[in-house]
Amino acid sequence: MANSIERKALELALTKKIEEKRKIAKDIFQIAYESGIYPYSINDFYMARGKGAFGGFTVPAINLRTMTFYLASAIFRAAKKINAGAFIFEVAKSEMGYTDQPPIEYTSMCLAAAVKEGYSGPVFIQGDHFQFNHKKFSENPKKEEEGIKAIILDSINSGFYNIDIDSSTLVDLSRTKTIEQQELNYKMCAEMTNYIRQIQPAGIEVSVGGEIGEVGGKNSTPEELRAFMEGYKKEVGQSKIGISKISIQTGTSHGGVVLPDGKVAKVKLDFDTLKNLSKLAREEFGMAGAVQHGASTLPDEAFGKFPEMEAAEVHLATQFQNIVYESKAFPEALREKIYGWLKKNAASERKEGQTEKQFLYKTRKKALGAFKKDILELPDDVKEHLTDEVGAKFEFLFNKLNIAGTKDSILKYAPKKPVKIQLKEEHVGVHLDGEGDD
Repeated sequence: MANSIERKALELALTKKIEEKRKIAKDIFQIAYESGIYPYSINDFYMARGKGAFGGFTVPAINLRTMTFYLASAIFRAAKKINAGAFIFEVAKSEMGYTDQPPIEYTSMCLAAAVKEGYSGPVFIQGDHFQFNHKKFSENPKKEEEGIKAIILDSINSGFYNIDIDSSTLVDLSRTKTIEQQELNYKMCAEMTNYIRQIQPAGIEVSVGGEIGEVGGKNSTPEELRAFMEGYKKEVGQSKIGISKISIQTGTSHGGVVLPDGKVAKVKLDFDTLKNLSKLAREEFGMAGAVQHGASTLPDEAFGKFPEMEAAEVHLATQFQNIVYESKAFPEALREKIYGWLKKNAASERKEGQTEKQFLYKTRKKALGAFKKDILELPDDVKEHLTDEVGAKFEFLFNKLNIAGTKDSILKYAPKKPVKIQLKEEHVGVHLDGEGDD
């Protein structure tokens, strides 16, 4: 089974035709279902945490930008060692584009990996940073709204039952009152929540996340959280289930701050803000807590703090990409080919005063789609070495985030039998752009 599911996964990943991807995905979904594996929502589990049912851990939400089938396999191996179930696979709207991973492919890679590793139970697939573009929204709000709805529809049709809405880009700090600053943010988040509730499959309550502070901006405050939730709850309406968590800003930035020598600067993260807003989110609004973005490049000693602060979720991405690119096992010739491509094709993204190392560090994620085939067709021993390196990091993080033993709790809030997912034939064409990823 392991070899056959890997062949199917690679065939799906490498075909360019979305219709063919969906056809192969049907087979993978069926095999997963027969193996007791199914995509599901973490909403009920998060709502139980909001009521104080359990705590003391932080759920890792992991963005896989390359070698998704192989790295997802490493995640399941790490999880099985410690009986973990509280972990999420995610991909941002922007990442879908530059990594060449439409939603149906991403879900299929994760399910195929679960089959390969003999995992069973719910698998949480999340749309990360379904982000509003401030400039485009200002020019044509309706068009930008419809674009976000299109990617939500495509994602839910592909088994993404966890969606993070990022309308924090619409916060207007020039306005006087905090609730006025958050107005467009809570209105758009509420509109997208209501849309999700309209299209979600029967029997599945999609977990929806909101965001009050754009990552890289000023640190979030209790006043902002309360203002956002006050407006949001009115807009959503009393009869609908709202968001299960709230993303905040505590001092990080996506991908980290890159120094001239290409190394990532150490960040002073405001753990007090994370602790206080997580507590407020649970006690006043019944959510699981606050979410930390842009955390994968933090120093190792920081990760044990997240469970202590009762952070609900932490988003991790860039570190895993970095391990692959910087590994001694990654072919030097391919790395140089990629960097040469970036110098030509991403030249317009080079900022004034930026060193070459800074430029390559910040842009190399944009080459992963263009060189997807080259990476997936690396020799098996090279892929195994890269997977083992990243897998060691997963094991470290899972232990630091204290998710050992969470599989039992997860299963209490999941169906007793596997959920049969009926994939729809149609694919919703969407334009993917934006900068929101971790």
